Amino acid sequence: MGNGRQRVWQHRDRRLAAGLLLLWLLALSLALVGLGGVPLVDWDEGIVARVALETSQAPWPDKLWPTYWGEPYLNKPPLIHWLIAACIQLWRLFSPAATSPLSNPISSSSAIAATVLPPEWVLRLGPALVSSLIVPLLGLIQWRLRPGERTTALATAAIALSLMPLARQGHRVMLDGSQLVAIALLWWALLSTMGSWRRVLLWGTLAGLAGSALLLLKAPTALPVLITALALRALERDLRPRQWLLLLLALAAGLVPGLAWHLGHWLTRGDGALQMWLGQGYARIGTAIEGHRDGPWNAALEMLEGGWPWLPCWPFGLALAWRARRRRAGLWCLGLTLAMSLMVLPLRTQLPWYSLLLWPPFALVCGPVLAWLLDRRRHPPGAGWLARLPDFWGLLGGLVLAAALASLVGLLPPLRPVTAIALVFGAALVAGPWLLARPVLAQRQLGGLVLVLGTWLALLLLLASPLWLWELQERWPVPRLAGLLAEQGSAEVRLWQEAERPSLNWYAGRRLRSEDHLDLAPGQTILLLSLKPPQAVDLRCAVLAQPAPLTLYRCGLDRGPLQSQPPSTGW
Repeated sequence: MGNGRQRVWQHRDRRLAAGLLLLWLLALSLALVGLGGVPLVDWDEGIVARVALETSQAPWPDKLWPTYWGEPYLNKPPLIHWLIAACIQLWRLFSPAATSPLSNPISSSSAIAATVLPPEWVLRLGPALVSSLIVPLLGLIQWRLRPGERTTALATAAIALSLMPLARQGHRVMLDGSQLVAIALLWWALLSTMGSWRRVLLWGTLAGLAGSALLLLKAPTALPVLITALALRALERDLRPRQWLLLLLALAAGLVPGLAWHLGHWLTRGDGALQMWLGQGYARIGTAIEGHRDGPWNAALEMLEGGWPWLPCWPFGLALAWRARRRRAGLWCLGLTLAMSLMVLPLRTQLPWYSLLLWPPFALVCGPVLAWLLDRRRHPPGAGWLARLPDFWGLLGGLVLAAALASLVGLLPPLRPVTAIALVFGAALVAGPWLLARPVLAQRQLGGLVLVLGTWLALLLLLASPLWLWELQERWPVPRLAGLLAEQGSAEVRLWQEAERPSLNWYAGRRLRSEDHLDLAPGQTILLLSLKPPQAVDLRCAVLAQPAPLTLYRCGLDRGPLQSQPPSTGW
């Protein structure tokens, strides 16, 4: 009897592993498509790319302490920058053009020789590959929360696969997608600490290493994430005091690499090393950094925008978790939802990607709801209303299809490739839920497959287009401006009364600092890039080029004529 049960569990484990592997391959396809189709945008992509480039060219052990235009970089720890730097070095190794010098090299504040900039896909490759791991990891976490419920685990991974914010943010040259993977790895490891002392030591060390990864990605996040996970693990009350001692020792051992880097950083750079904890970390709780002060409704809006088609499952999933609150599954789903909400909603500084912390608990909460729609063996809270969810999806899909067809026939403005994306997504919302409402299990399973794969295909089309990247203050044609600046040689260029743009710095190969006032010597001239004509006492400017919406001026003191040329408008 025992051997038969063990064979059943092994068979389920194999089928789960195969399903998660397939979903991860689909996530990889999302991660790899369209990486190089869009230029880097501000702010983080331009900064992270530059730090990674300098790290890739720095000698050992200077690689340990990242720089930004030759100055100490104190914003974020360097784990993702190391990964991108490794991708850049591999690209240089296998690409002959990577080592050729620029035709018009520009000196900068750093001592790094100017070389051909790595393409965007090289910079985005590492973060995208790591971010794709969130799909199987959430399935494995659900398997720990609900042992034996293979459908629920696969449904959770499928929801993570088809969430637009997770797929889109993983494409960016940023830390947030990798941060989610480190958090999920920590949860999975702590949920696996049970049984023999060897198992506790192994999984406790893995949890500590995940904590080290957090310390090397976004250090201020590590403490609340670790405290929350340990508190939830303690509330389960299944570990004896000796097991807890072993777990804490293993956890501490795993945290050594992350803590050691921060200690070395402090010893190397002094009190400035605390900026990534205080100025760039906990200060965002009570201060609106750089004017980003949208309040908690910003995260709520991001949820409303990015949670489709699974958003209607969320209230039912919360009700199901509340019913099971005294068991592991309900405890962790409710606890993680509450903890991640408390980490995001109170922040005075709000940026669109901060809400990413809410999506892993969202997938864990919604996974059992999708699984019930597939098998319908139990009666969860609100089962009558939940059974009507496919009808709501079908109605929504019909509206999306109608808008797409109206665009095709000319009743609405053509918005390609938006129309193609809408056609695929609308068709999935019509066909999948129609099958989900059928009485036969095989038909419902096919309906779930159609819904997930249709949403995945719509995301694939989105990421293959230039539409997937929209962020803050993207007003300038940065690559074209960089080409214009390259024509000016080594002449000094400043931004007149405009904030510094890291992406423009990246493509221009130099740091263009912001200038609010000028102190020029007689006969000295400077190039100013501005949205409006520079105005200052005794300042005279001549137009050199007009790459809309900006204008490039040559400015000097109002003493004698300035050399000018007809403005260039062919940009």
